[in-house]
Amino acid sequence: MVAALGNPRQAAAQILNFALILSTAFMMWKGLGVLADSPSPIVVVLSGSMEPAFQRGDLLVLWNRNLFAETEVGEVVVYNVKDKDIPIVHRVVRKFGSGDDAKLLTKGDNNVADDTELYARGQDYLARKDIIGSVVGYVPFVGYVTIMLSEHPWLKTVMLGLMGVMVVLQRE
Repeated sequence: MVAALGNPRQAAAQILNFALILSTAFMMWKGLGVLADSPSPIVVVLSGSMEPAFQRGDLLVLWNRNLFAETEVGEVVVYNVKDKDIPIVHRVVRKFGSGDDAKLLTKGDNNVADDTELYARGQDYLARKDIIGSVVGYVPFVGYVTIMLSEHPWLKTVMLGLMGVMVVLQRE
């Protein structure tokens, strides 16, 4: 380890290698977003509101079908609410109208009532522009890493520290 820190060329190569890994992951995320036509092509289920269809910690893959097809009743969508940071994963239970003027009402499978209480103040329905994407696939439990990192912020520091140590200790 001392030799790695003593050789500036090797240290610079390791730092650049680490930066390359991070930038590659970022480019893959953005590329997937462009391909799926969604600002967030992958989301994690954070609550039990969609059980039994999706469990807390499931990783959902989204596709913005609005370009090619109508959002239909029964479809599981992820939507944003004005002034709220966390997108919501729920099923469309009612649809009024069609095309860009369609109004959608959603509800979690495990919830008693529809989502009107979750919508922004004065909003009774979702518009197509509120939908980030429709769920086209999922990977069970993979999202627990994200949940753990958000519930325990100190884990982010530990994880980044471990990654940094691994880069420094890596031998070419």
